[in-house]
Amino acid sequence: MNIFGIGLPEMALILVIALLVFGPKKLPEIGQSLGKAIRGFQEASREFETEFQKEARQLENSVKMKAQLEPENNKSVPTEESSSETTNT
Repeated sequence: MNIFGIGLPEMALILVIALLVFGPKKLPEIGQSLGKAIRGFQEASREFETEFQKEARQLENSVKMKAQLEPENNKSVPTEESSSETTNT
């Protein structure tokens, strides 16, 4: 088991040191606060990912629509190459 590059023995050592520093009564409160902070970070991360995907889809759709409109515009408006070819022949 390897979380954040920390193995099980290192996690046990950190837990023992935290238990000595903060005491058994304060440790659950610290764990709860840490859990809430991690949960909030995960929610913010999911929200950011959702917004990013939404914007990417909107951008992709606008590019597709623009690509669909360009051939229609090119059919009705002659380009310089096509007008110069017709005058040379």
